[in-house]
Amino acid sequence: MSVKIYGDLGSGSLRRVTTAAKIMGVDYERVNVDLFKGESHTQEFLKLNPHGLTPVLQDGETIIWESSAINLYLAEKTNSSLVGKTVKDRYEVLQWMFWSGEQWRAFATLLFNERVAGRAMGQPEDPAIVNLVIKNIRAAAQVLDAHLADRKFIIGDELTLADIDIAAPFSQVHRSKPPFAEFPNLVAWHQRLLDTVPAWAETNRELDTRMDTFFNGIGITF
Repeated sequence: MSVKIYGDLGSGSLRRVTTAAKIMGVDYERVNVDLFKGESHTQEFLKLNPHGLTPVLQDGETIIWESSAINLYLAEKTNSSLVGKTVKDRYEVLQWMFWSGEQWRAFATLLFNERVAGRAMGQPEDPAIVNLVIKNIRAAAQVLDAHLADRKFIIGDELTLADIDIAAPFSQVHRSKPPFAEFPNLVAWHQRLLDTVPAWAETNRELDTRMDTFFNGIGITF
């Protein structure tokens, strides 16, 4: 039975998984879950993930949700160096993945919810939430910018899952408008990913097409 990955092409979280899967050469079937139509909250889907979130991986009897966990599962399944080539590297990769989830992507998601998802539902953004989120994004970006001053990638000289996790907020950068331009090393690092990691560039095009088609259809531009 082939690996199935459930998700919506407009999701930055799905993008992290499909990018990693492409790099690792995983043969998978993508099962579309239209988030704009609420398909992640159907009774059938909630049996896969009771939180009603995507992506979800199904590999035979194994079901895993949360993008980082899915990517770690695929890396072990394929013996991929994306999780790090040495024990030391592996723990550094995990360190940055956990940091990304708690100090970085969580705030990018809140900003997306306020400035993008809320707008799609006709709801004005809450300035207090936006200000708090941007304050935290700036604090984390300062750490990243300093870390990337003399590095090509987050860990050493090769792409790892840490890069994919941390790059995720750039998926919606033109819509949610975080203050990334203030941090040149961070911007240069992400451009390097687009220039040197074909799968990251490919999934970026897929995501933009999906999001632009939806928002153009409801008369919203960014």
